[in-house]
Formats: sequence, structure tokens, C-alpha cells
Amino acid sequence: MSMRWKLILGAMVLPLAMGACVLAASSSQGGSTQPLSLSRPDHVVLVIEENHSYSQIIGSAHAPYINELAAKGALFTQSFGIIHPSQPNYLALFSGSMQGVTDNSCPHTFMTPNLGHALLAAGLTFIGYSEDLPSVGSLICKEGSYARKHNPWVNWQESAANGLPAETNAPLTSFPADFSTLTTVSIVVPNQVNDMHHGKDPETIQTGDRWLREHLDGYVQWAQQHNSLLIVTWDEDNDNAKENNRIVTLFIGPMVKAGRYDQRITHYNVLRTIEDLYGLPHSGASADAAPITQIWKVPANP
Repeated sequence: MSMRWKLILGAMVLPLAMGACVLAASSSQGGSTQPLSLSRPDHVVLVIEENHSYSQIIGSAHAPYINELAAKGALFTQSFGIIHPSQPNYLALFSGSMQGVTDNSCPHTFMTPNLGHALLAAGLTFIGYSEDLPSVGSLICKEGSYARKHNPWVNWQESAANGLPAETNAPLTSFPADFSTLTTVSIVVPNQVNDMHHGKDPETIQTGDRWLREHLDGYVQWAQQHNSLLIVTWDEDNDNAKENNRIVTLFIGPMVKAGRYDQRITHYNVLRTIEDLYGLPHSGASADAAPITQIWKVPANP
């Protein structure tokens, strides 16, 4: 059996057998905590956008679909990137560390703990999908509108420690039409036109917003009936000093209480939350980051 089919079959079977995880619930005002039982999502799809601040997106007439998603799910009003430029933020979100990288240089190879390897080691599954990646497992730094700096998992591909198989590094064309075959966690990265990186505003915002609707709305509708969670976030803001790297982060799914939440979060909190949902070890700085707990609906029969 090929690695890809093992990944797909694992996504359908293993999460159902793993049961529920326990998180600590807290109020957005910083009140007391108490445990709650949360059935883990069957899948998480994490989409990463580029270089726009919270105020550029939320309430913007140029991003109608993203604002629809914000109204359906949990919108974090105090979500922040780690640093500028792009690449260290992607590494932080995937591995809990910038790995000593402070620029967009390429290539890199790392052997540290990371989300993808932790999932595979736990018998779960992971694939990262990059739009315009030339082929499965490609190590190229740049081709067309694809850029490796926005693809963190490739830096662990076949590493001697905490490595990832080439099959986890896939073009977006491989994203399944049958959403029930999604891996436990999927990360989706549009190309540099569709992720709002290239171009002038408001056109770049409009392009990214349309892309999300065209490529993900079918999944969003399906997820509401199938215990699946969508996370949409940005790597960093537009380097506007007034925003202090404040970005949009959204959680949308049937297990999420819609609303605005003022918990201060970064990429490390998002990583910690995904790790806790699946009982994974914590990578890097996620060990010291608080998980996101207050957005979940309490099950009727925990």
C-alpha cells in the first residue's frame, strides 16, 4: 500500500478510535478555569494567508466571504504574528520555533519536533498542500507563484530526526474532493497571488477572498455536518506599526461557539491548541503557550 493511501485511510479511521481530549476552559475576561470534555474534530484544515492586518480585513467590503466566515465562527480580536518577514511565522506555527531563521532564505533542513511528525508518530495523519508546488515532494525554492518560504513542512522532509515523508508535501491539486478522506490535519497555502501577498490593495484582498470562497466554501458547508474544523489565519500583518502585527485568526466548525474573543493569541497558541486536541507532545514554545479553550461548545453529554 502506498504512503498516500496509508495517510488517507488513517485519517478516516484513527481519529474515531482515539476518543475525546480534555481541555481547560476559561473566560475571555481571564476568569477561573475548569475542565471540559471536547470531542476532537475528525479533521482540521488550516489555511494561511499573507501580509494583511486585522483592520484591513475585518469589516472590509473587499473581503465579504472572510467576514461571512468571521460571523459564523470564532474571531480573535487580539491575534498576533510573531515577527516579520513571512518565513519565521510559518516555522513558528508548524514547529513552535522560528528555528533561528529571521529572513526568507532557502533552503533549510531541520530535525526538531514539529506538528506533522507528532501527528504521524501518534498514528494520525498529516499533509500540507501548496498551490503551484511543481510535484509531490518537490524541494524547489521557488517556481512561478509558489515559494518554499511559505511551506514550512518541506524543511523536515526526510530529516534524520522528526522527519516527514515526501508524500506529506503535496500540490493543492491533490486536496481531496471527497472531504471524508482528509488527513487528521491539513495545511493549505495558496500561491503568492491568491494568498494576498502579491498585488496592490484592494485588488489583492478581493483576489484572496474570492479564492477562499471558490476553493473552500464546499468544505465549510460539509464541515458543519461532519465534525470538521477550519482555521484561517495570516502569517503577519502589513508591517504597520500602528497594528503591532495584529492579524485575523478564525476558527469555524460545528464545535465552535460563534463570537468575538479577546484572548491574546499568537501562532504558538494555535499550534498548542491543535496539539492538545489530538493529545500530541508540545513542540518548542507551544509548551508555554495557553491553549484556546473558551470557544468550544460544551457537549450535551460530556
